Amino acid sequence: MEKQILIVEDETKLAQLMADYIKHAGFSPYILNEGTDAVSWVKTHQPQLILLDLMLPGVDGIEICKQIRTFTNTPLIMVTARIDEIDRLLGLELGADDYICKPFSPREVVARVKAVLRRTNEPSFAENELLHLDKHQLRATYFGEYVPLTTIEFQLLAILVDNPHRIFSRSQLMDKIYQDHRIVSERTIDSHIKKIRKKLATINDSQEVIHSVYGAGYKYED
Repeated sequence: MEKQILIVEDETKLAQLMADYIKHAGFSPYILNEGTDAVSWVKTHQPQLILLDLMLPGVDGIEICKQIRTFTNTPLIMVTARIDEIDRLLGLELGADDYICKPFSPREVVARVKAVLRRTNEPSFAENELLHLDKHQLRATYFGEYVPLTTIEFQLLAILVDNPHRIFSRSQLMDKIYQDHRIVSERTIDSHIKKIRKKLATINDSQEVIHSVYGAGYKYED
C-alpha cells in the first residue's frame, strides 16, 4: 500500500509541484490549500506523514501542529519562508520532525520525506531495562515511568542511546537533528540536553546517564 502524504500548502502551484514529485517517488499525496480542515482530515485518514506550511489561511501551521500533537505522533515536516530562529525552534519544539525553508527544490522535499520516514519507522529498541525508547510511538520510559519528551528531545536522546560510550560534539548532534541548521546556535544542544537531564532526574536522580565530556561534547553511559 502506498504511503499517504498530506500536503497543507496555500500556494496551489507549489503544492501541486510537491505532490507531483512525491507521487513520482512512490507515495500517495493529498493536498489541502488551507488549514481549517487539516486536523479533522488527519484524524479521519491517518496519513503516514504531513507537510505543513507555517503561514496558512484559516488556521496557521503552528496551531495545527499543536492540535495534531494532542492525538498523534504522525511524522510532520514544517514548511515556511520565515527562517528566523524563533519560528524554527518553535516549530520543532511543538513536535515537528523536521523543518524546511522556502525556497527549496522539490527533490529536497522528497529527500526530507524519505529521511523522516526512515527515522521514525526504525524498529523500537531498548538500551537496557532502565531506559527504553520506542521509535514507533516516540515514547520513552525511565525506570518504568513515562518521560514527557518533545520530538526533538527524543531524537537527541535516541542518537546518544543508540551509540553508548561514543562522544558526540555539539555540531555533530546539531547536524543529525537540524538538517538545515544555518540559524540554530550550537548552544541549542546544551539547552535540550539540560531539559532531558531534568526530566530524567525527576524520575530518578541517583545516577546520570548523559555525560558531558569537557571540550568534546556528550555521551550516553548508564
